[in-house]
Amino acid sequence: MHVHWCLMKEKTHILPFFTTLTLIGFTAAQHHSFSSNADPRDLRTTHIEQNQRQLLYYREELDIEDEYLMLPPCLKFDNPRLRSAYIALQAWKQAIISDPLNLTSNWAGPDVCNYTGVFCATALDDSSIQTVAGIDLNHGDMAGHLVEELGLLTDIALFHINSNRFCGRVPKTLKKLKLLYELDLSNNRFAGGFPCVVLDLPKLKYLDLRFNEFEGDLPKELFNKDLDAIFVNHNRFALELPNNFGNSPVSVMVLANNKFHGCFPTSLANMSKTLNEVILMNNGLRSCLPKEIGLLKKVTVFDASNNKLVGSLPDTIGDMESLEQLNVAHNMLSGDIHDSVCLLPHLKSFSYAYNFITGEPPACLDLEDFDDSRNCFRVRPKQRSTLQCKVFLSRPVHCEAFNCHEFDPSPPSQPLPPPPVTSPPPLVYSPPPPPPPLSSPPPPPSLVPPSALPSPPPPSSMPPPPPIHCVPSPPSPPPPPPPPFYSPPPPPPNSPPNSPPPPPIYQSPPPPNSSPPPPPPFYSPPLPPPNSPPNPPPPPPIYQSPPPPNSSPPPPSCAEPPPPPSPPPCQAQPPPIQYLPPPPPPVYNPPPLPAPVYNGPLPPITGISYASPPPPSIS
Repeated sequence: MHVHWCLMKEKTHILPFFTTLTLIGFTAAQHHSFSSNADPRDLRTTHIEQNQRQLLYYREELDIEDEYLMLPPCLKFDNPRLRSAYIALQAWKQAIISDPLNLTSNWAGPDVCNYTGVFCATALDDSSIQTVAGIDLNHGDMAGHLVEELGLLTDIALFHINSNRFCGRVPKTLKKLKLLYELDLSNNRFAGGFPCVVLDLPKLKYLDLRFNEFEGDLPKELFNKDLDAIFVNHNRFALELPNNFGNSPVSVMVLANNKFHGCFPTSLANMSKTLNEVILMNNGLRSCLPKEIGLLKKVTVFDASNNKLVGSLPDTIGDMESLEQLNVAHNMLSGDIHDSVCLLPHLKSFSYAYNFITGEPPACLDLEDFDDSRNCFRVRPKQRSTLQCKVFLSRPVHCEAFNCHEFDPSPPSQPLPPPPVTSPPPLVYSPPPPPPPLSSPPPPPSLVPPSALPSPPPPSSMPPPPPIHCVPSPPSPPPPPPPPFYSPPPPPPNSPPNSPPPPPIYQSPPPPNSSPPPPPPFYSPPLPPPNSPPNPPPPPPIYQSPPPPNSSPPPPSCAEPPPPPSPPPCQAQPPPIQYLPPPPPPVYNPPPLPAPVYNGPLPPITGISYASPPPPSIS
């Protein structure tokens, strides 16, 4: 009987504070009535139900006020971390509204290590206990949102949920995941500004946000983080790339299919020691290609196609000795291609179609894969008309007129901490790593801009979305500064990529959904309120004083949602001054003003044409 009750009460209940107070009052009255004329068996049942529930976790620690979680104490866990993981996963399961593959059907019972998509390993700081070390629900087609309780999974090193239908914003409580190494939120329906909470993850190496609906600008702090891979392609990011772009130590940078504009980042050349692949295709970058890109001697893939680049192709590209794929198609480049570019030893694919280039060396025609169509070559097929070329080439290009930031050859302002070789904490969790690179990340090749670009159009002033300023991790509080934001990168686990991380093809590890056996069913009706309620005073008046800051010890690094105003607006409203003096006049002699008409353009919904992210292009 006791076990049966425990299984039925296994579900985690999240009750608002005010509801709890109401139900507690009702329960107390009911208990009083039982004491006079109730059946002793009913009294015993009530006593058991009231005393076998306890306050387990106060959600204010997760920046959620006036709510708490209850859990039957008869659920036994090997350690408190597994109990916290149970709370997080059960709260998340309640927020999943569609699970067509039934990946969460066995998310029942205290054995969270047997949940599908959940992987456990020994804790890095205590080898005697097991903790949840990773979550992999890739390609689950689930719909729902991420809950704040996920911040309780403080031991996970990877969080993979790509190719689902999760929406909303990324909760700020993820900043508690101090061991998180890989974060893959790609191919979902997340929206809003850049999730600045990722800047508070000191051990993060792999960030994948592609195929979502994020917008605004990229915070400059992103490029100071010690990451190895940044994928933010196929979103709605806009504005100019920051000047510290080249400070990033990544090996793969994919910013394709957004709405970035302005100058091509000259600081890219500062990434010569680490960068292997850079894809900036299908944005609005408008300037000349800097000659300093020739310093990128380790780059194998360079794609700046479908932009508004002008001038000639720098001869220094011939110094990019590792280059295998070069794509500058669909721009407004002119001049001649230098012989050294097509003679690069590893170059296999070179596309410079849809430009106004006038000269190509014979070596380019010997490449395995090249495309020189729609240029101004007189003896080649599929070229532009003589009139188009004449009109465009009659106007010389002055690269200095773009006022781009000049290249600063100094190393990154923040020296990268060397990888510690002290004690290799083996992240021996069983989840498969992100996919081994099938090939270098090919950009989505389905975009074919107009064929004729007779003259360079003026820079299209894109409507700037509200910028997102992610203040650095230790923002300006007077207390002693928190520990250094960029702690030394962790020794990479067995799974994550060391040098070239996974390409931008959706081959992330599929969710292993075979081994865990489903425990018995659960989730019975909600429990009545606990017998030990919080203090009885009702909640104070709304906004009587300025709301307290969100959690001062680790302040959020993203100022994307405006902080609560320090002087509350209702402070100056006690005397209703404005309502009494102006009574409505009985006669409206003056004609009513016409309703305001918005002659100006409505906020444009330009950019990528899809309303929801398309499925990943699997090649």
